[in-house]
Formats: sequence, structure tokens, C-alpha cells
Amino acid sequence: MNQSNRVSRRGKTMIKIMARISSRADSASALGKILRDLVDPTRREPGCVSYDLFQNNDDPLEFVTIEHWTDQAAADAHLTAPHVVAAIANAGDLLAQPPAIHRYTRIS
Repeated sequence: MNQSNRVSRRGKTMIKIMARISSRADSASALGKILRDLVDPTRREPGCVSYDLFQNNDDPLEFVTIEHWTDQAAADAHLTAPHVVAAIANAGDLLAQPPAIHRYTRIS
């Protein structure tokens, strides 16, 4: 296995996160705005390699973030960043269900 595929320059395992966020039927526009407002400040966070937001073409109530972090500590710190804490508080009533967050490590 090519270690450079999954290990950062500092020797820590890089993390890829995919979060699926589902909106209530009447809240997609408002939730989409909250999620879009997270993109720029998140991309400036230490350890953020990339952070992209998508909306499902077949189900506009579904959003997905695909995040790439230098290590687990950076990904964990993201959840305590003020803009994320505020977004979580503001999005609560707009969600159809809790976000499904999955962490992945590149193996090939």
C-alpha cells in the first residue's frame, strides 16, 4: 500500500468525512443558506484540506458535505468552531433527522 495516499506530511492519518444532512420539506432553502455560510470559514480552519457542499439533484432536501482534514484532531476541532456551533443551533428545527456523519481513511 502506498502510504502517501493516506498519511499527511506530518505523519498523521488524513481523514475524509462525508456528512448527509436532511432538511424538513419546508426548510430546504433556509437550511441550504446555513450550510453555504459554513463553507468559507470552514475552509480557513487549521487542518482543513477541502470542504465542499452538495445538494442532491434527485432529492433537494438532502445535502452532503465532503470534508478532507489533515488529521482527526483537526476534524474534531471543526465541531467546536464558533461558526459550526452557531450553525448547529440554527439548523436544529430545520432538520428532518440528525445528520449522518461518516469518517473514512483513504486506503488506496
